[in-house]
Amino acid sequence: MKPVVAGVALMLMAVPTIGAPPPISLYGQLPNVQSMVLSPDGSKWAAVMGDERAAQIQVRTLVDNKLLSVTSAETSKVRGVTWAGNDHVIATISTTQPFDKTAGGPKREWYMLLDLDLARGKEWRPLLTGIPDAMNVAAGPPRPALRDGQQVLVVPGISFESGNGTVSLIEVKLGKAGGSVGLVGTPDTIRFVLDADGKAVAREDYEEKSGTYRLLLRMNGAFRKLYEEVARLDRPYVYGFGKDAGTLLMHSRKSGKWQDFAITLADGSITQVEGFEADSLLRDRRTGLAIGLIDAGLAGNEYRFFDPKDQAMWRGITRAFPGEQVDLESWSEDRQTLVVEVRGEKNGVSLFRINRAKGQIEFMADRYNGLGPELLNPVTAYRYRAADGLEIPAYLTLPRGRAAKGLPLIVLPHGGPEARDTAAFDWWSQALASRGYAVLQPQFRGSSGFGAAHIAAGYGEWGRKMQTDLSDGVRDLVAKGTVNAGRVCIVGASYGGYAAMAGVTVDAGVYRCASAVAGVSDLRRMLVWETRDTGGSNNATLRYWQRFMGARNASDDSIDPWSPARLAGKLSVPLQLIHGKDDTVVPIEQSRLMREAAQAAGKSVDWLELAGEDHWLSRPATRTAMLEAQIAFLEKHNPPDPVP
Repeated sequence: MKPVVAGVALMLMAVPTIGAPPPISLYGQLPNVQSMVLSPDGSKWAAVMGDERAAQIQVRTLVDNKLLSVTSAETSKVRGVTWAGNDHVIATISTTQPFDKTAGGPKREWYMLLDLDLARGKEWRPLLTGIPDAMNVAAGPPRPALRDGQQVLVVPGISFESGNGTVSLIEVKLGKAGGSVGLVGTPDTIRFVLDADGKAVAREDYEEKSGTYRLLLRMNGAFRKLYEEVARLDRPYVYGFGKDAGTLLMHSRKSGKWQDFAITLADGSITQVEGFEADSLLRDRRTGLAIGLIDAGLAGNEYRFFDPKDQAMWRGITRAFPGEQVDLESWSEDRQTLVVEVRGEKNGVSLFRINRAKGQIEFMADRYNGLGPELLNPVTAYRYRAADGLEIPAYLTLPRGRAAKGLPLIVLPHGGPEARDTAAFDWWSQALASRGYAVLQPQFRGSSGFGAAHIAAGYGEWGRKMQTDLSDGVRDLVAKGTVNAGRVCIVGASYGGYAAMAGVTVDAGVYRCASAVAGVSDLRRMLVWETRDTGGSNNATLRYWQRFMGARNASDDSIDPWSPARLAGKLSVPLQLIHGKDDTVVPIEQSRLMREAAQAAGKSVDWLELAGEDHWLSRPATRTAMLEAQIAFLEKHNPPDPVP
């Protein structure tokens, strides 16, 4: 049996004494700099900026930080910014509403685009409006292109030229009104693959009912089927261009394990390739070609460039910040100007700009206002064994200035469930640790990022071993003396919210309280809702849920023993339920079901409904409200030790 890997300290500050904890709003606030993107020539930057109230978009020059534009997001949720040339900033915003406000119906998250033309003024102009037979929403990221001196934006959108809404390509000439629908997909189209000029070279179709995936190449102006595979789960996908413009890369599990294939555009030949095994690709900003790999390890990201000169460049940058994690935030097209995020004992979580030509490195901003390195709690990446011997990666955040002995513990499982936590700054775990709690984030079986076998180990284990992986982590820390077995609570959101409810019903006896945010409480009812929401009982979304739950179909009552709402009679400790009213992923009905079941069983629950909030706690005011309510609940039912 492989030995358990020793813990790796990610951020450790020696703080001899601590005073009053920072305000909760510092953790609930949006990042001071949520995402920063350099202009292609590296002369300017655009960023989504945030605070305790709302987000705004700022555009500044890089050299002297001169403000070129600032715009409040008001009620919109800003999802990101990008550049189209050096004078146009494109913002992606979202709103939660039904398809038809008048008729009502289920709410969706809709994504829209705005354009700021710096050469003409400071007013943002909505894009994708007034285009015949098309919605004013984006169905994928926009692709900037330059054609005959005109800056163009090619956007995956939704058109109704065929009568039904289909994924289509919409072309917008920036600086000019309107736009036009270019290529129109089929009802099964999920994506167009675009080259550096925004021209489609391939199309991906997926038939939900049969699970049939098709890849079509565009040859002589027409799309011709090149590859077909029946994949009711784990469908293949093209993940971009390879090392040259004549090759696409495709990921497929047809053989039973994930493999990479190179597709030659000239003749359509498909060849299995090696050397692209990683969590993500590094791409040239202008051409989109693969230039390296990023491995998201437990302790942080590792960058591997194909070109030795690029690798030497990155090695030199990381050496400037010894003992700290360095991640790429943005770079210019020539890669001479970069913005990097640095995390560690010296810099906390900060952004730095790098001018390679001048050999300059300069501090730009803290990622979070008011949260300098002296306030961050130390995080350790480590692994422990589940009861059946499976190795479980985990992160443990300890309250600064306190001895790691007999601490109160909060278990914080992630959502997904096929997702993961990372070594990056985590506002939720830091907020809890600031109040004196140790915080455990187990990467339970079914989590992504630790290999296909780790994911597959979670199939059919929803509420079973996926749940006991969490309590096994508690027992491991108790055995080490780090935490007190009688002072453990569990909190989480989405799947983590389910795990919190299951921790005090399905796997009762470990936790003295639980706080569930946007959690699933009734597995069968959730599958029925998904059936209704996705328009049928045979689609990839339902098959994904059923695979982890171990359900044959939406009416399979064999999964009832793992539904907390059906086990409310077992509830014997305090439970808090928090849910956003505009949640489009897990309906608020799921938390209401748990509340009603608990009340019917004679149990009381703490309840908080967040008006206008979605599944992701996108707004700082409601995020802070969630933290304040949750921490007050935890301090009442699992009080931390007094400040030393």
